[in-house]
Amino acid sequence: MKSVRQLITVFRAEYISQGINVKDIADNPIDQFDKWIEDAIKNKVNLPNAMYLATIGTDGRPSGRIMLLRGFDERGFVFFTNHDSRKGNDLKNINYASMTFFWSELFRQVRIEGDVYQVPEWESDKYFQSRARESQVSAMASEQSKILDSRGSLEKKVSELEQRFKGQPIPRPANWGGFYLSPIHIEFWQGRAHRLHDRILYKLDKNNSWNVQRLYP
Repeated sequence: MKSVRQLITVFRAEYISQGINVKDIADNPIDQFDKWIEDAIKNKVNLPNAMYLATIGTDGRPSGRIMLLRGFDERGFVFFTNHDSRKGNDLKNINYASMTFFWSELFRQVRIEGDVYQVPEWESDKYFQSRARESQVSAMASEQSKILDSRGSLEKKVSELEQRFKGQPIPRPANWGGFYLSPIHIEFWQGRAHRLHDRILYKLDKNNSWNVQRLYP
């Protein structure tokens, strides 16, 4: 096994970029995020909508996982999941979370924090019906985060559901749907040479206006 020191040497990378010019950034962080995710798409970043979602349990301990962003607008950032999963239960009890996007090819990350709310039922229905049929079946079959006795049990349940709904639309499970994170803080991080990174923070004030600050790297 390689030592930590050897790994640091092997994986050390230098960040080379033009940085962030505050004069060029958008007044609204949603617009700035739109610019950056479009850059990620244009530059063929792998899974540009992949994000690390961190929630908080009732014991005060954080829990994180990689998910996919499914949309964003002035409300916030939208994702879908089983409401009875660990993250779903976390959000029922403490509706505050953070998201992190990391686009290594561009030496960029975006960190977002805020309160989380459920999207309207019609929005969850619309998105569910847009999914591939196989994904609809898997959402219905999975008791997400609960103990599964065997892979065979899951595959059997999927097969039974496929037969049950053969030739019919698959209804959205009542415990499956969308959330949106309404941002309070959004930080744009641009890697730069010698670890002198640019960090631009948008912070929502009491008047619902965005203040922009530059942070030390």
